[in-house]
Amino acid sequence: MTMKKVLCLGAGLVARPYVHYLSDRGFHVKVASRTKSKADRLVEGCKNTETVTFNIKTDDDLLDKLIAEADLACSLLPYTFHVKAAKIAIEHATPFCTTSYISPEMKELDKAARSAGIPILNECGVDPGIDHMSAMKIIDHVHNHDGKIRSFTSFTGGLPAPEANDNPFGYKLSWSPRGVLLAGRNDAHFLRDGKEVKIPGAELFDNYKIMEVPGIGKFEGYPNRDSMSFIDTYGIPETETMLRGTFRNLGWCGTLKKIADLGLLSLDEQSFDGMTFADMMYNLVNDKEAALREAVSGKIGLKSDDPVISRLEWLGLFSNQQIPDGINTHLDALCNLFEQKLQYAPSERDMIVMHHEFIAEYPDRKEKITSTMIDFGIPNGDSSMSRTVALPVAIASRMILDGSMNLVGVHRPVMPDVYEPILNELENLDIKLEDRVTPL
Repeated sequence: MTMKKVLCLGAGLVARPYVHYLSDRGFHVKVASRTKSKADRLVEGCKNTETVTFNIKTDDDLLDKLIAEADLACSLLPYTFHVKAAKIAIEHATPFCTTSYISPEMKELDKAARSAGIPILNECGVDPGIDHMSAMKIIDHVHNHDGKIRSFTSFTGGLPAPEANDNPFGYKLSWSPRGVLLAGRNDAHFLRDGKEVKIPGAELFDNYKIMEVPGIGKFEGYPNRDSMSFIDTYGIPETETMLRGTFRNLGWCGTLKKIADLGLLSLDEQSFDGMTFADMMYNLVNDKEAALREAVSGKIGLKSDDPVISRLEWLGLFSNQQIPDGINTHLDALCNLFEQKLQYAPSERDMIVMHHEFIAEYPDRKEKITSTMIDFGIPNGDSSMSRTVALPVAIASRMILDGSMNLVGVHRPVMPDVYEPILNELENLDIKLEDRVTPL
């Protein structure tokens, strides 16, 4: 029997577990990356793999050829490129997967994917992904036992493990800093106690709660984009609360709020030629008479010894370090400092914390159900972020290729015949949620 061929587009932070999972199970994996050396490092120690230099922005003929030769393509590129690749996959009737949210443009491909007889499976990572699957497992169980979901909240965070949480931000990068910071500009829309709540992006970090997760501690939880659409996605029209959010360590929201107030999340282009980070900050606060620490404190209404000011100084925003060439927005200048200061050391672990809370109502009783995942990275090995993002879509890819998942059209993994086998295999790979039921 000929070996099935998988195309992995991208060799970024989460690609390694995807490639290793499939190559270990007898699939041939081709990794296409703009930086071939990155792809070469990724496949070290793998059998059945090859790499190719590829730029999604310019290499249209190569994209067509790579997808035509593959039995399945998975895009681990930035989400803005998924639709371009998915359209080519439809032309060649090649099944296609991503870990990203279904965009309106992706949704529009449903009819064409059905005509081609292929699945376009999205949202099959950790968040979105494991969050959907683990939530649906409980929601379906409640509905199958004549119950109704009255409240659903779900928070997830990618954070340093407690022993690696050793900087003032309480954060390290297991993901692109630009993505992390841009998320702080998004509006939020959710349902609480039967009322719709809308929070503009500028007020996002004023709207956090301190939440305790059993077994790990306290976090700040703030709302994440549009929760309302998931009432339909999860089939819970009866719910009075629907809130999906993000976990960060204590102090993050207050700091990011002031970073936003200073204009450091701005995407307006300008020249920073010859400027230091301190010069940039002086321009933002428009006060060159005072010492920088005092000028920044005054601008954002804090005392100069406030921990937020200390965090900004620690990050390097008050330093005489040159802003590197090629940076032309405040956001990218901030990203540069994040990349310098918020890296994991080789032996350090990250962790993913996911915590769902449901109120379920049955004809004769009410229950609070919690479902919690606390997953740690492997020291000197794969991060928790890379494993929890890549392994669900790797398992789904295997299921599509071996014929045990029969979908056509654009989907997310919310059906029992998709989420059950994926969650079961994740548990075998030591990624699992602990469920608790408390009578109310």
